[in-house]
Amino acid sequence: MGSHHDHDHAHVGAGQGKIAIAAIITGLFMIAEVAGGLISGSLALLADAGHMLTDFAALSLAWFAFHLAKRPANSNLTFGYERFPVLAAFVNGLSLFAIALWIVVEAFWRAQNPGEILAGTMFWVAVLGLVVNVIVFFILRSSDEHNLNIRGAMLHVLGDMLGSAAAIIAALIIMRTGLTIVDPLLSVFVALLILRSAWVLIKDSGHILLQGAPAELNRDEICDRLLATVKGIDDIEHMHIWSLTDGRPVMTMEVNPELSTDPKIIDKNIRKCLLDDFEIDHVTIQVNDYPSPA
Repeated sequence: MGSHHDHDHAHVGAGQGKIAIAAIITGLFMIAEVAGGLISGSLALLADAGHMLTDFAALSLAWFAFHLAKRPANSNLTFGYERFPVLAAFVNGLSLFAIALWIVVEAFWRAQNPGEILAGTMFWVAVLGLVVNVIVFFILRSSDEHNLNIRGAMLHVLGDMLGSAAAIIAALIIMRTGLTIVDPLLSVFVALLILRSAWVLIKDSGHILLQGAPAELNRDEICDRLLATVKGIDDIEHMHIWSLTDGRPVMTMEVNPELSTDPKIIDKNIRKCLLDDFEIDHVTIQVNDYPSPA
């Protein structure tokens, strides 16, 4: 038992270390890309740097989630810090909207007032950005791609690969044709990628914060399954399902038993059914008193 526990801690530690490396690489290149965008005059590069900022935020969040997961619950935070990543993801999503809006407004201004763009500098910085994203992607993939935080970070990096590719295409077109209008147009494309990531983050994290039921769990289906499977249940009332964090469902319910039924057996069988059929292991069950005879 102890060796398995130690193995889990070692696995989490290794994952946290790889996340930290990926975050540092992304953060350092983000700064370099901002400098490259300012020097070359390319909005597409600055837009891609904005997307890399979201990558850095997602990776930092994943690292911090690993770190906080080690902290025990206390009397004030009885569930510990498990919901912090959800709150941070919601704030991150709002900041993504602000970044995307700035890119669109700046692109409109650049289209009206085109300036000189150093396409060569823009091209090589974008190529380096694509290489960095590929490296970060494979670092994450070698960690634990089934972890929700890491999977989310991988999606961010995949989106940023498209942003780097857009900047490369814009640089090549400008070098061949001199059409600098391509730069703000492709930066709007990157902004749309950012908006998509922002919407997914806000929608998913907001649903959890509003204590919405997980998408894969249907309350009516669960109720029907319990009534059909567990003997001794007369009725189920006040069933509530929500998520403490992504992938961690919580449930409460009141159960009205049939006459001459042991409440402890009902409780035990309900928990077994929920765990076996729906993978719900955190449930609070109140078995009410028998109904009074008429």
